[in-house]
Amino acid sequence: MAKKKTNRRKSAAPTRQVVTVPAGKASTKRPPGSSRAPRGASSAATAASPSAEKVAEGQNRQARKEEARRHREAIRRQMARRRIYRRVAVVGGSVLVVVALGFLVSRTGGGELTGEQQSLLDRADQAATAAGCDQVQTIAAFDPADQDQTHVGGPNGPPTMPPFSSYPSTPPASGPHGGGTLPANIYDSPPPMDQALHSLEHGAAIVWYSPDASADELAEIQTFFRENQDHVIVAPYNYPDQGAQGTLPSGKRMALASWHHVRFCENVSLPVAFAFARNYATAEYSDYRGDAPEAGLPI
Repeated sequence: MAKKKTNRRKSAAPTRQVVTVPAGKASTKRPPGSSRAPRGASSAATAASPSAEKVAEGQNRQARKEEARRHREAIRRQMARRRIYRRVAVVGGSVLVVVALGFLVSRTGGGELTGEQQSLLDRADQAATAAGCDQVQTIAAFDPADQDQTHVGGPNGPPTMPPFSSYPSTPPASGPHGGGTLPANIYDSPPPMDQALHSLEHGAAIVWYSPDASADELAEIQTFFRENQDHVIVAPYNYPDQGAQGTLPSGKRMALASWHHVRFCENVSLPVAFAFARNYATAEYSDYRGDAPEAGLPI
């Protein structure tokens, strides 16, 4: 039997659609699968930039806080090691060394004091009474509070340094400040306040004194802190262009300042100044009790 022939029709190859674009005109047709950018995307990105700056500043601030925390821990470990080495140098015998190591590592107190420092600390309470000192005051944050740590000219800070009258205390103890810090030193003239405040944020303590302070007692403070200068600033407080806030309160010749803390005295006193620095400056001899947000960072 003859086989029937089957005619199989070949499928035609798909034809491509050719779009002719007139010369001088760009095609607005999008390739298949492409999507149109949502309307307003450009304006949304522009509007988001201030928020991005705030996020970036917040991340930088958090990084600085973390760096400060690590620095404080390093200081504590360094002080503990020094105490251990000094004791080990004195104590002989392996058993006694082990006992000394266990005792010293378990200590949680402040840095070891020299004989002079201990003597000043022992006399601090009596000296505070003699110098007419008030108790340490806790100072509120700058208003508005979200500018308490801002940098002048920064994304969230004021464009220029605010007048002293806008700060919660005289002298100021927190608030908008400059980008640079004021190094620990003994100053003969009033230093820039924007830098001084930044140093307080890093855990410094400032011994402010009035121009009419006793020369002899002031000399004691200056001599001592030249040798014990870590995170401590000694300077005159005299800013005539700031009105009443440019001088210390009436009857006060010394003001001790740290971040959010101030203590006033009628007269300058080295034992009182050292006791304040021990508690509120992140120095090697510190028994730190302050709350500076970036305590321990260099100034």
